Amino acid sequence: MPGEEATSPSEAVMVNGHLEKSNSLPSEDDLLDPMCDPDNPIVVKFQDVSAAAYKIRNGIERTACTKSVQLSTLTGLDLYFKKEFLQQTGSFKERGARYTLMALSKEQRQIGVVAASAGNHALALSYHGNQLGIPVTVVMPIIAPLMKVNLCRQYGGNVIVKGKDIGESKAHALKIGKDTGMVYINGYDHPHILAGQGTMGLEIVEQVSDIDAVVIPIGGGGLIAGSALAIKSLYPSVKVIGVESERCAGFTESMKAGKVVTVGAQSTLADGLAVPTVGVNAFATARNYIDQMVTVGEEFIALAILRLVEMEKAVVEGAGATGLAAVLAGLLPELKGKRVVIPLCGGNIDTTVLGRCIERGLAADGRLCRFVVTVSDRPGGIAELCKLIAKLGVSLKDIFHERAWLTSDIFSVQTKCIVETRGHEHADELRRALEARYESVYWGPHSLMGP
Repeated sequence: MPGEEATSPSEAVMVNGHLEKSNSLPSEDDLLDPMCDPDNPIVVKFQDVSAAAYKIRNGIERTACTKSVQLSTLTGLDLYFKKEFLQQTGSFKERGARYTLMALSKEQRQIGVVAASAGNHALALSYHGNQLGIPVTVVMPIIAPLMKVNLCRQYGGNVIVKGKDIGESKAHALKIGKDTGMVYINGYDHPHILAGQGTMGLEIVEQVSDIDAVVIPIGGGGLIAGSALAIKSLYPSVKVIGVESERCAGFTESMKAGKVVTVGAQSTLADGLAVPTVGVNAFATARNYIDQMVTVGEEFIALAILRLVEMEKAVVEGAGATGLAAVLAGLLPELKGKRVVIPLCGGNIDTTVLGRCIERGLAADGRLCRFVVTVSDRPGGIAELCKLIAKLGVSLKDIFHERAWLTSDIFSVQTKCIVETRGHEHADELRRALEARYESVYWGPHSLMGP
């Protein structure tokens, strides 16, 4: 209304489903998490992981770690998947969350805990806090998926939607902790979180023998820190490989610099890995156990999601599929013929995002193609094109005609097509047939923009 002061998303807090103006958020630099001090990082020990494994043994799913026959054949690896997406809340985050909650003192259990998360950490804390009778408050940014916000509430979490991004949500969560006495739990760097995540590594070496390598996705670094510690402590010869999205390679850059550095985070299908600054405790714990780091592109993350849906009947989010993406991208040729374990870390992916990922995966696999071809605008011109496409066994998904902006003769029409093929070879066969029949053919990802 006239005269009212506008409220920006960064100044807003969600109250009863409505955005209301709130006091300005504190700067992240004004509040320090005592358990994650950059000047005094805590290095987790193997006995911490062992203690965590004992304490959470009755509250966490011991997920399957099974061989993938189809993907082993496709990749040339002896490939096993650790199926962490089968945890109750859909990710490995439950391990660290439950152990951290169980490690609280009696007084801390009564006061409760607070955390900032846009997804899996919030879900894990809410669920296990409810199981253990510990109050949990989670601060989620306004960009958090509504599905995950509602699930946290269903699991019994006190959800506060505040902040335009996870940085602002974290600052508010730290302030709540300071004001109320609640323990702030960093989802990827609290020492107990690292120890809890390490129990996955213990299970892997118990479930699969004679492992040559483990390929682990990295966001903030908590999972690889705990798991690499556990695996290397028991089997030093096992190669530990970390994988990041090339759009946010914070751990890779930190390894190069020898210290934690902040990088830019771009939008990525592996949104759970988009952490600009990795955990200081995670980095200090993991750096000496990681043998190799690789970064992978978006098209292979999408392709990995597609392969898992088709071949494993598994719905896995982008962050959880990144390890397989590195293999599919050909980034780890030295693993051919080796026994390799890849954790599928999480399965919390929005249905709409899954649909987009599948389409991108089909495109990366050469099974969804687009092109622009100029054909005769006289009767039978389009029919001839469709007959050529059908003769090759290609499925026409979409077609659009353009006449007004065409610079060739007035009796021609520019036809933009999206088609479905069996793969790259089939797509190449169609492209060659089109180029043999028509003078003007534009093939590839930019073809819909026109010649």
